[in-house]
Amino acid sequence: MANPTTEDHSHIGIHDIDEETQRQISEKDMAPLPGSSIHRSSSRPQLDVSGAAIQGNFEEKDPTILLPNQSDDISHLALDIGGSLIKLIYFSRHADRQVDDRRKRRVKERLGVSNGNRRNFPILGGRLHFVKFETSNINECLDFIHSKQLHCGGIDSPRWPSDAPQSENAVIKATGGGAYKFADLFKERLGVSIEKEDEMNCLVAGANFLLKAIRHEAFTHMEGHKEFVQIDQNDLFPYLLVNIGSGVSMIKVDGDGKFQRVSGTNVGGGTYWGLGRLLTKCKSFDELLELSQRGDNRTIDMLVGDIYGGMDYSKIGLSASTIASSFGKTISENKELEDYKPEDISLSLLRMISYNIGQIAYLNALRFGLKRIFFGGFFIRGHAYTMDTISFAVHFWSKGEAQAMFLRHEGFLGALGAFMSYEKHGLDDLMVHQLVERFPMGAPYIGGNVHGPPLGDLNEKISWMEKFVRKGTEITAPVPMAPPATTGLGGFEVPSSKGVLRPDASKLNVGVLHLVPSLEVFPLLADPKTYEPNTIDLSDHGELEYWFTVLSEHLSDLVDKAVASEGGTDDAKRRGDAFARAFSAHLARLMEEPAAYGKLGLANLLELREECLREFHFFDAYRTIKQRENEASLAVLPDLLMELDSLTEDMRLLTLIEGVLAANIFDWGSRACVDLYHKGTIIEIYRMSRKKMQRPWRVDDFDAFKERMLGSGETKPQPHKRALLFVDNSGADIVLGMLPLARELLRRGTEVVLVANSLPALNDVTAMELPDIVAEAAKHCDILRGAAEAGGLLVDAMSNIQDGSKEDTPSVPLMVVENGCGSPCIDLRQVSSELAAAAIDADLVILEGMGRSLHTNYNAKFKCDALKLAMVKNQRLAAKLVKGNIYDCVCRYEPAS
Repeated sequence: MANPTTEDHSHIGIHDIDEETQRQISEKDMAPLPGSSIHRSSSRPQLDVSGAAIQGNFEEKDPTILLPNQSDDISHLALDIGGSLIKLIYFSRHADRQVDDRRKRRVKERLGVSNGNRRNFPILGGRLHFVKFETSNINECLDFIHSKQLHCGGIDSPRWPSDAPQSENAVIKATGGGAYKFADLFKERLGVSIEKEDEMNCLVAGANFLLKAIRHEAFTHMEGHKEFVQIDQNDLFPYLLVNIGSGVSMIKVDGDGKFQRVSGTNVGGGTYWGLGRLLTKCKSFDELLELSQRGDNRTIDMLVGDIYGGMDYSKIGLSASTIASSFGKTISENKELEDYKPEDISLSLLRMISYNIGQIAYLNALRFGLKRIFFGGFFIRGHAYTMDTISFAVHFWSKGEAQAMFLRHEGFLGALGAFMSYEKHGLDDLMVHQLVERFPMGAPYIGGNVHGPPLGDLNEKISWMEKFVRKGTEITAPVPMAPPATTGLGGFEVPSSKGVLRPDASKLNVGVLHLVPSLEVFPLLADPKTYEPNTIDLSDHGELEYWFTVLSEHLSDLVDKAVASEGGTDDAKRRGDAFARAFSAHLARLMEEPAAYGKLGLANLLELREECLREFHFFDAYRTIKQRENEASLAVLPDLLMELDSLTEDMRLLTLIEGVLAANIFDWGSRACVDLYHKGTIIEIYRMSRKKMQRPWRVDDFDAFKERMLGSGETKPQPHKRALLFVDNSGADIVLGMLPLARELLRRGTEVVLVANSLPALNDVTAMELPDIVAEAAKHCDILRGAAEAGGLLVDAMSNIQDGSKEDTPSVPLMVVENGCGSPCIDLRQVSSELAAAAIDADLVILEGMGRSLHTNYNAKFKCDALKLAMVKNQRLAAKLVKGNIYDCVCRYEPAS
């Protein structure tokens, strides 16, 4: 998840530009990036540093620099124009939201965090969009480019509107045969020149990038089951890339820019489409594929069983159902073409061609000793049966020793490679943890008979959402299963896998790729390679159906809160309906194909919901609820602190942990907890929850944690140096639970870092909100006040401090950092650079709440001590994970591994 961002094309913010880099970017000709074998074009405009100025505070060590005269067309657009399809990739920039936050700067300085990594060509946060059109409708592609002004740097660039002056040397990178065929058309319609890139160079460069940078890019597909394969970057090469277009090329890839075409065949996608068109009269490739799904090849193909009286030929390992001769039955039958069903012909053709490609590919892999075979090209286009057929062939001929693997972005390899041929594309240095894929409505765009309009703004998107119900072959998004409604309150049914789905639904597997250079891997993970954040396995259909139902049932209440947070206006109601439709459509799509968006876990679903809210401009649906609960909790905090201070050390520690567990009951993401809110005030519920705290808890490692904290007998252990407290909900959870625990750690001399969401999610507290909460709490506590001042949280003179005395002794710091995400869960493979820096000296991690310690990270292992605290507020989760009941408590302590 990216840090909070806003889209801004009017300038480019460059982070961490040192003197050497400034010298480089001001030179007229820039040298190619070292170690890159792809030709880098210098024909596009270089960075214009005239009028450069520092944005924000001049005291900042590494300030953002604005380039007001720089157009936003660097590495902006690339195409792969094939015989049947045009694949287009374009890049849109978005800059980090700039906030003059002295507290944040103080924390960054203490942690040694800069604005970004130093690179010769600084990577800016942005998005890669994947779009495709039918080549026969190339004018739709040109209209799309023009409507978004992609050839001019985008509609927000300084050259918008289109009558603004345009460079005579404007160039678009393209590969494929159409780069030659349509060059004049691009010049005539858009005024740009096409710079042709070698097709094979582009294919390999695109594949290498995807396999190294996208975590869930490669997958196997056998008998309808898709399983993602994690590729080790250090063990990627060599591999065989089989590109199935009109014909087939087989490329042995030995490294970046190191490859050779070792084989191929003229029997490929063009053969299937050509013969299929002649034999079935189908009008499109997709129609032919659709036919094959209803076919029965046994009416046309001669099987081993047909030859041997229905028996296997077991002596040589051939089953009765093995195809002995494609189209073999038509020889002996007295039938004409019209006597055979088109769907049977299509399936027989598909199997014949796919089996042969699979066999030739395996034989080449065997020839060169290659253990990985990746298949790509738009012959596959995500079609399940095509992948199954190729996989069967590879499995059959290798006797199970080799697997066919496929790529989610397989159709875009060439376009991506063309994009990377720009001199300053900035993708070379990106790592897998710096890429986040999201699936907004309206992406990807698809040309031909199945397409949607270029959605220019939110209002257009909402209008489109209102119209697209049950127009499955005319739109660009998944189809919601519910009838239209405009209630402002949601009211949508549980999504069903039965309903109107587009025939080309597999094309929806590609989203928008967000480039977030500030994300890093959490340094305290014991083994990042084996780390899996999700605890719940949604590959189990029953589990998937249950959680989809939970999310659907919660949708109406969520829409209520979202609309109320925006004042309940008509506009808010309209956006609320659009959000409900969009999220229901996502659920329906995933119910039909759970792996459509990549490997699916509960954390991914919850994050998808939050992203969908933000897409329709609901940025903090629980804002007023959080404020009310914070105020109520802060009012009773002084009495709680007095109670804690009256206890012995042993009893205080137990009471603190009980308090965290009791306060964690406040979770607006839990239906059971929402029902509790109707039975009492926040303080009444908190007190009730504390009274029910009876040990032993369902998972109870408190005694082990107590021994580490307090020791046994005369032995007193060293306090932890720094503790990272991953906080959960606003209100009682943070104020009456985690802050008192943080205070105790500070009292013992441990630095404390409160880790909170970068963006709002349900009623979770955010890093932006925490400093104000700490400041209010500090008015009643010397320990918190001194630590907050030391940690840079209290930068302004405080007034109305009830306890006027201040301790003279130096305080250990209390700091706040953002975690880099905006979800109730957290994937520790993608955290903010602030959190990664804070973790370097940490020796204690405390994960609190269901989302961060149960739904995710319950099985995570750390290099340091770890404490996981949560109240289980879902009966199914309680039964499955801890074999208990709702409201059971988890206190899981794991010493450093």
